Amino acid sequence: MNNTMEYKGYVGSVEFAEDDKLFFGKVQGIRSLISYEGVNAEELISDFHNAIDDYLSSCEEEGIQPEIAYKGSLNVRFKNNDTHRQAAIYAMTHKQSLNSFIEEAILEKLKRADNVGMKV
Repeated sequence: MNNTMEYKGYVGSVEFAEDDKLFFGKVQGIRSLISYEGVNAEELISDFHNAIDDYLSSCEEEGIQPEIAYKGSLNVRFKNNDTHRQAAIYAMTHKQSLNSFIEEAILEKLKRADNVGMKV
């Protein structure tokens, strides 16, 4: 089961409130709060699309740039200082930046997930 959906480059979560018998979610990867809901999958998808379209229209009317989700920059925090040190040393000894090493490691993990049939 996939707990996300995508529309116009925006990724939304899919959750279910058993007590309310309601599907709901919010757009991921941006600061603006864009939420949506529905009593079934069709309503949820429709409300998600409408919420994105409303957000984009509102940005255009106000003359502001819409936020772009997952624009390629993130701040990584390690649980352990030694992991950070080991990664930095590995990158240096392989003549690459720490950023390129982390990106390479992530791509390798995603490729392995894809090879075992995990949808990403």
